Amino acid sequence: MEQKMIRPPVEVRYREELDALAALDSGRKPENWVLSPKAVRTFILGSARPLRTPDGRQIEIRKKYFGNDALVERCIITLAGSRGLMLVGEPGTAKTMLSELLSAAISGVSTNTVQGTAGTTEDMIKYSWNYALLLAKGPVREALVPSPLYVGMSKGIITRFEEITRTPAEIQDCLISVMSDKVLNIPESEEEGLLFARPGFNIIGTANTRDKGVNEMSSALKRRFNFETVEPVKDIRLEKQIIMNEVEQSALADRIGMPVDTDVAELLATTYHELREGISDVGVKIDKPAAVMSTAEAISVYYQTLSNAWYYEQPGMSMAELAQNLLNAVCKDSRDDLDKLKGYFNTVVRQRAEKVGGLWKDFYTARKYLN
Repeated sequence: MEQKMIRPPVEVRYREELDALAALDSGRKPENWVLSPKAVRTFILGSARPLRTPDGRQIEIRKKYFGNDALVERCIITLAGSRGLMLVGEPGTAKTMLSELLSAAISGVSTNTVQGTAGTTEDMIKYSWNYALLLAKGPVREALVPSPLYVGMSKGIITRFEEITRTPAEIQDCLISVMSDKVLNIPESEEEGLLFARPGFNIIGTANTRDKGVNEMSSALKRRFNFETVEPVKDIRLEKQIIMNEVEQSALADRIGMPVDTDVAELLATTYHELREGISDVGVKIDKPAAVMSTAEAISVYYQTLSNAWYYEQPGMSMAELAQNLLNAVCKDSRDDLDKLKGYFNTVVRQRAEKVGGLWKDFYTARKYLN
């Protein structure tokens, strides 16, 4: 019986697309890569038309990352070389999603991951020991418990290191020698001794710019990575499309039968864009909230509102519920942001309610819930 997963990994979710690309891939491929760089690019950025597989099926390769295409191309080429890739940017800018897509297309697996926290230890990155077997048999291979770095080096696959700057600096620096020499020293075991990385191994790190100064990376470690900055989405239409795509996928997985409302998606994309940028489309200045106004947060607000309408059997999405979910998202870091959100409603939303009406009028009416 197939196990159901709340959030299947990329390689499971897009298995049909990956298989089709592999069957048709004739590009130049680095050793131990599942797909060539050209096919990896197509998987992430989509194809202009459906692909016809050798068995006659047509497979559409959908665009999965909406952002800077050139950035994606540079990321792929970085991973084909000897330097690691570090994705930095504001929270919620799809750094993790991009690292998952790259890992799945290059290595066939996206789950070989270290999640950086204040409690991350060197054992969680490299390897640890089964102490029962260690006492019984000594430091033999059977007693060694591989961690993601060991797995990546031994199999020749990508190791992802999420939120690396949340990890203590002395723990981060255990990567320096591995990234320089591509060898992992195991001093406890004469049997194992040294683990040399197989071709295909590399590291993708992610770091939030809001964490700057928490556990700053050493200059020695920084030199081992190529840095790419992932910027927030600047185009409202593109942000609207991202919201719709992600909500549709989540609704399908959770068996929510309510269609995505494009007008609500546009309203929310516009609201997040203006609060993030601090200016409206007609030049009205807005006090920017301290909270992260990311596309990921907008998706969460939309999906929360959609779920509320579905499970409480409402005919459509409620602007009152949307405003309350927006309030919770904006004010979770600082209650001072409440006045900024009210200011946005009393100026920009009010003007649109009077000029455009419709959803914007309902949205403005819902301002009474901003308490």
